[in-house]
Amino acid sequence: MDEIEIPSYFLCPISLEIMKDPVTISTGITYDRQSIEKWLFSQKNNTCPVTKQVVIGSELTPNITLRRFIQSWCTLHAPDGVKRLPTPKAPISKTQLLKLFNDAKSPNMQMKCLQRLRSIASHNEANKRFMETAGTAEFLASLIVKKDVEASSAEVSEDVIELRRASNEALSILYHLQLSGSGLKSLLESNIELIESLTSIMQSGNYDSRAYAVMLLKSMFEVADSNQPINLRTDFFLELVDILNDQISQTASKATLETLISVCPWGRNRIKAVEAGAVPLLIDLLLDSSDKRASELMLMVLDLLCQCAEGRAELLNHSAGLAIVSKKILRISSAANKSGIKILHSISKFSATPGVLQEMLQIGAVTKLCLVLQVFDRGSKTKEKAREILKLHARAWRNSSCIPTHLLASYPS
Repeated sequence: MDEIEIPSYFLCPISLEIMKDPVTISTGITYDRQSIEKWLFSQKNNTCPVTKQVVIGSELTPNITLRRFIQSWCTLHAPDGVKRLPTPKAPISKTQLLKLFNDAKSPNMQMKCLQRLRSIASHNEANKRFMETAGTAEFLASLIVKKDVEASSAEVSEDVIELRRASNEALSILYHLQLSGSGLKSLLESNIELIESLTSIMQSGNYDSRAYAVMLLKSMFEVADSNQPINLRTDFFLELVDILNDQISQTASKATLETLISVCPWGRNRIKAVEAGAVPLLIDLLLDSSDKRASELMLMVLDLLCQCAEGRAELLNHSAGLAIVSKKILRISSAANKSGIKILHSISKFSATPGVLQEMLQIGAVTKLCLVLQVFDRGSKTKEKAREILKLHARAWRNSSCIPTHLLASYPS
């Protein structure tokens, strides 16, 4: 092969290897299917790698003529060790998908149809995108809801197990479809019952299905319209807290934290999360956390929860609450610094009893605030919040050697 001159138009512009399945995009440039799918779908680019023009639509047109030229060339050079490239499988059609949806209505055919859908989705990215446009997500979501309702009313344990099995399979496929933002938004808006079913799966599913449920919820709530908040029940937050407590996996835990960050700003969700026990659990997890991103997310959630009186009370009731927040400042990242200072600001502004102020001095929180003034650049919002805290309580902390003199000027002896 090294001594054979390969025609340049046989090579994919991305991989620079012979194209096994050449396809042409809207800009007229031909690529190997696997390479351009990765570029457009996995890496989420919207431009043609060669022309830099915006790609219109996601349709990939098979370049059959070029593929036959390549196959003929490979056959001609077979004596030189060139292997003939096989003809790629034809992409799935909408008719085939609709038939699978219809066949899945039969309990005896259901698992077989779901396994076929999984196989189709795993073949390539093009299949996933086509399955999304053909309504596969809606079919799977309705199946999950249906099986959850049936399982909740089933009296025989064997029936419940079988119903959960089908539900878990549908959920796994739905998650692995990796829906687009518009697909996730449509799924959320047209299948509100899906949230309750996913909540049920978080409660009674196996480890994998619980993880898939929370990761799908995280993706859905990230694209939700903040102007149309969804009313979430208390048990939703109880299950999120349970998943955090069970530590199923790092990915599931981070997805849970990101879900809380997305939904807590809505309505009474902060209070519901506090009532579910989120604050003491987050503090305990933060005490043992060595993962930078996880620690950032925990502090972000605590910041949101401390914006309500119930959340601040829970933080102060925990013997390590203030101490761990203070400790993490200047030790993780700028994002963690921002959240940590905001938590202390909420406490000092709305819950600053003499006992709390004394504790902040004893655990070194006041010293940490003074360090922030020295380390952060002028104009930093985090620095200004730290300054505001120190100035607000300079009278209570006036005997501390770390308090800058100019902040004590407002409180003469």
